[in-house]
Amino acid sequence: MNDVSTTIAGPSLAEFVEARTVVGRVARQTPMESSRFLGRTVGVPVYLKCENLQRTGSYKLRGAYNRLSALSDDERARGVVAASAGNHAQGVAYAARELGIAATIFMPVGVALPKLAATRSYGADVVLHGDSVGETLQAAAAFAAETGAVIIPPFDHHDIVAGQGTLGLEILEQAPDATTIVVPIGGGGLAAGIASAVKQRAAELGRTIRVVGVQAENAAPYVASIAAGSPVQVPVVPTIADGIAVYRPGELNFAIIRDAVDEVITVSEDDIARALLVLLERAKLVVEPAGAVSVAALMTGAVRCDGPVVAVLSGGNIDPLLMQRVIAHGLAASDRYLSLSIGLPDKPGQLARIAELLAEANANVIEVLHTRHGSKLQISEVELKLSVEIRGAEHRDEVIQVLRRAGYDPVIHEE
Repeated sequence: MNDVSTTIAGPSLAEFVEARTVVGRVARQTPMESSRFLGRTVGVPVYLKCENLQRTGSYKLRGAYNRLSALSDDERARGVVAASAGNHAQGVAYAARELGIAATIFMPVGVALPKLAATRSYGADVVLHGDSVGETLQAAAAFAAETGAVIIPPFDHHDIVAGQGTLGLEILEQAPDATTIVVPIGGGGLAAGIASAVKQRAAELGRTIRVVGVQAENAAPYVASIAAGSPVQVPVVPTIADGIAVYRPGELNFAIIRDAVDEVITVSEDDIARALLVLLERAKLVVEPAGAVSVAALMTGAVRCDGPVVAVLSGGNIDPLLMQRVIAHGLAASDRYLSLSIGLPDKPGQLARIAELLAEANANVIEVLHTRHGSKLQISEVELKLSVEIRGAEHRDEVIQVLRRAGYDPVIHEE
């Protein structure tokens, strides 16, 4: 691998090193935390690269600032434009403010209010347009054609990749014993940058390091593209990891990831929710779902680890309302929260009897709905819907058995 820089498309190691000097003017060197809990789960030391604590709440500032810094005086005078539903918008807005460049950011009409407010707070002119990112991208392109503003792409650009790759150089310095790096993949700018930078640096040091990319299974164009040998478009099913929900890889990003990333795997919605909950409870870190897929992959056992591993937490910008839903989903997926319904005779004392049985099983009732309305109910029946706090799969089975032994037929509902 001594000549690895000539076999990987995109920036050279020298360009990554130069980008680090540029990016260092605004970006923090984020902490590298260890996780004993995840280490016990995986069987090797686990480090968390906390880019969720970066300025603007994600790694996106790195690529955005590096790209804007490379603009000519004429391009800076024309201003920049970007389209994004969140992290890229904030990264471009912050970078433009620091460099004194006018920025116009197009965002979908339904964008989360915290992301909208943050982008505006960095001084960008925000235009709400369209119901999807696709429509927003078209509006940004039309604006650029009309005004001459320079489009700042979210991932598919040489300077963007060089900026994101500065994170890889930090990782090697902060965790020099790491043998594997696990990285979220959306369009591929972050994974391409990290993989290229660390592979080139590792070759220079005479060592090897594995890079594993992770996508949400509901939005996994890299899996299909690698199998096909070229970028292909896939349908995107809604996912809580909206920050990495793209339908097609970037051209440059694909070329780098194909050659520099050792494996691309996927994780489910339940996997992501469980990982986010673990990061909250065990690491005390607020991470957005897209930023937690690396930890989700470790928790599923899908990543082969033969030594210390680094999981990149790529962002922490999560809408509190979404966090509330994801936590509830994560609790259910982790067998900590049980939703069930029970058909009961419509006569006094039945609700009290159920409460007694649940108390016997040491289950804590969170919510109750007692209703006579339901198409499957007989006129003499009622339905009791319960949300119950439990302590895992074994306790869940115990609760169900207590109810069944008492003659009831509880139905479990998935969250």
